[in-house]
Amino acid sequence: MDHSEYCREIESYLCRKNGGHLIRIVGPAFELVSGWAERGVPLKIALGGIDRYCDRNQAKAGRRRPVRLEFCEADILDLFDDWRRAMGVTVAAAGTTEEERTPRKPALAGHVDRAIARLLAVRPAPAWTEEFGGRLDALVQELDDLAGHARHARGDARSRIIERLAVLDAELLARAIDQIDPQQSLALRREADEELAAFGPRMSPEAREHARGAAFARLVREALGLPVLRYE
Repeated sequence: MDHSEYCREIESYLCRKNGGHLIRIVGPAFELVSGWAERGVPLKIALGGIDRYCDRNQAKAGRRRPVRLEFCEADILDLFDDWRRAMGVTVAAAGTTEEERTPRKPALAGHVDRAIARLLAVRPAPAWTEEFGGRLDALVQELDDLAGHARHARGDARSRIIERLAVLDAELLARAIDQIDPQQSLALRREADEELAAFGPRMSPEAREHARGAAFARLVREALGLPVLRYE
């Protein structure tokens, strides 16, 4: 996707988020968005950053003005940093190493509580197999128990909870992949390759394969609305 198409997609999306109010991406705004494209910010990540800002803006009381792109940049770059860490990508599109910001972790119990809420929200999906639905029910029960222990766990007890979350996360992802039909799986793998297109040539084969797997896993979770259970 070239810069002009990238900008058009963002312009159309922002227009919809603004209730039809069109803000043209020209001049400094075009340079801003082109900079995201040059850095390799995937379109979906940019749109997610717009969503994050707009959701926060909607929660404010009083009259709201149309959202402009510069207002969304911090959220977009935060999401991009999260994406790069998850993919194992540490090199920018231009080939320069960037200093990564390390966000403050949420509390362990809060992390588990949010995962439970996400699972409860997506549980009634008719397309899922009965076995998968039953596994999600059992997973929610186990996570609920872990959340109770996580509130006061320290030392080895806390480490054991974190290790169990990693195991549960791997199991959930493996079962989720089984819910994806071959055509959708192929489409998601292509999308993962597109996301990494700006970085792939500058990565070792091993790093590239790791990033492709991580990107595919993220897209599977996104397609099914599933949370990340591991705590890193």
